[in-house]
Amino acid sequence: MPAQDADPEPQPARSEDPAPGERPGAAGQSVAADQAVPEAGGKAEGGGAEPTAGATDAEPGEGPRLEAALEAILLVVDEPVAEVTLAQVLERPTHEVALALRGLAAEYTAAGRGFDLREVAGGWRLYTRADCAPLVERFVRDGQQTRLTQAALETLAVVAYRQPVSRSRVAAVRGVNSDGVMRTLVARGLVEEAGTDPESQAVLYRTSSYFLERLGLRNLSELPELAPFLPDDVENLEETTK
Repeated sequence: MPAQDADPEPQPARSEDPAPGERPGAAGQSVAADQAVPEAGGKAEGGGAEPTAGATDAEPGEGPRLEAALEAILLVVDEPVAEVTLAQVLERPTHEVALALRGLAAEYTAAGRGFDLREVAGGWRLYTRADCAPLVERFVRDGQQTRLTQAALETLAVVAYRQPVSRSRVAAVRGVNSDGVMRTLVARGLVEEAGTDPESQAVLYRTSSYFLERLGLRNLSELPELAPFLPDDVENLEETTK
């Protein structure tokens, strides 16, 4: 019998050539080129992205609302403030400021607050509501009985003899700013507003009936003559204070 050929030696298995777009993988398996492969140190799929280093915080807000800003300013003013002035300070259009002021005034009235926002003398200012005035007067008279300072007495004398008079005129006569003293006299009920100057639109002040009551006078004509207390150069003083 013819000799049979020996079995051929086994040949190592060859992996199929990778298809276009694939690269060889472990154990001859191919991996698609577009399959995501996690980077070293990266998170597995579905784990969420790490926050970006150095990210900035959100920008702060733009500040208080227009109405809140207006209220804050109106609480500290001594005289009516014009809409144009408020618009310049708040850097907002004048028509927006005017609309907000009227809205606040209507809101205070509808809510029955103890104060009003009124438009007077070309500006806006907070005032005590009329029906609350007696309570405020009682508080001022009964709750503040301390003696007036020398500056307050001087200012009161200027108002009494020059009324109606503006704050600037009082300051010119005394030679010093009298705004704080005037606020004290108004709070004590000795001085009150008396309209506005037709030329300068400044608020004018006069003495009150409580002033007459405290001094025991029936009217202003009973005030003592001022001449004995004036300096010799009174004429020059008159010219400098006009």
